[in-house]
Amino acid sequence: MTAGAASPAGGLPATPSYDLVVVGGGIVGLATAYAATNAGLSVAVVEREPALADHQTGNNSNVIHSGLYYAPGGYKARLAVAGCRETVEFCREHDLPHRVCGKLVVATEPEELPRMEELQRRGDANGVENHRLDEAGMREHEPDVRGLAALWVPSTGICDYRSIAEKLGELIGKNGGEIHTGRTVTGFARRPGDVVVRTGGGDLLGSRVVVCGGLRCDELAHLAGADPGVRIVPFRGEYSGFSDRAASLVRGLIYPVPDPAFPFLGVHATRGVDGHVHAGPNAVLALAREGYDWSTIKPKELLGTLTYPGMLKVAQKHWRYGIGEVQRSLSKKAMVRQIQRLLPDVTAEDLHPAGAGVRAQAVKADGTLVDDFLFLDQPGPAGAGGAGSILHVLNAPSPAATAALPIGREILGRLGAADAA
Repeated sequence: MTAGAASPAGGLPATPSYDLVVVGGGIVGLATAYAATNAGLSVAVVEREPALADHQTGNNSNVIHSGLYYAPGGYKARLAVAGCRETVEFCREHDLPHRVCGKLVVATEPEELPRMEELQRRGDANGVENHRLDEAGMREHEPDVRGLAALWVPSTGICDYRSIAEKLGELIGKNGGEIHTGRTVTGFARRPGDVVVRTGGGDLLGSRVVVCGGLRCDELAHLAGADPGVRIVPFRGEYSGFSDRAASLVRGLIYPVPDPAFPFLGVHATRGVDGHVHAGPNAVLALAREGYDWSTIKPKELLGTLTYPGMLKVAQKHWRYGIGEVQRSLSKKAMVRQIQRLLPDVTAEDLHPAGAGVRAQAVKADGTLVDDFLFLDQPGPAGAGGAGSILHVLNAPSPAATAALPIGREILGRLGAADAA
């Protein structure tokens, strides 16, 4: 099908019409649009930034996750396992930088051993190959690591998600789709047979609409007249680059055993596709939705975060953890102590700033940090997924980049759009 609309009386330009309009030019939105164009649908992607993948997609650790961590049966477990394989296949097919290097998940304290056993159970349930190693076994993979025991996960890899997103954009165009950058969505109007997507560059009509708004997804849901039931709280994750000397201590990927109380995987060391090694991210409250450093402050956004009941409950419960994260943000000595739990020979002098990302973390009013992917349907007249419906992606943090290709097909299936083509 092709985009188009009947010309209105008087010869005014027709409002362009599509089978699907995707709001958001990150990797999840692009994967959804790619799946739709492969199904023969006419598609437009609307992105407010001048380039694709400018936020979560383009500012992460570029790890291809195996699916080890996630509770069996959830979206993350199912889609990350499939996405790990498909991301590698996509990179191979399109000659994009990647490497399947495997990773170590290292227990450094006795109390972490039961948590590591739970990770092994989850990995087994999710069909993720993993091997428990003693101290001698882990040093065969990473000679300079310190720990009591580890899990070796051979399917984990590294890539460049910005390159993948840009390739998806290119393929969408080749398939007849359109990408509109630099266009901010200002509103939605649902009608019996379609949805009007209002933007600063003019209206678009979509038989169906998917909103993959990342850091702005809750705001966009409100614009569409929906109650998202969550608020996005931005957590900045900062990375520390290693000196050449310290980088020589890392062959691939070295992770700690994560704390199950948080949806963060902890400070890990990664040798990227460019050969550089970095450690991170930490997790500090960002002072703006796109607050990539301490100097970026938007008082209205910050006040909204600090007065949100869910955030107040998170702060009451986890304030000690938060103070530690701030210390690691402001002090290289504090950061290096975290790294030295895994790599004792790294020093503060080895570290330098290496960028930051901002995680769009959905938080419920009761203080629950949403852990799995979260979707919200605004049904059309014929029900969810039908013409005139909007689907909001409200929580898609890591491993969403890994899982993006199967997420795109999952969304298309929820819409029923391919069946209507």
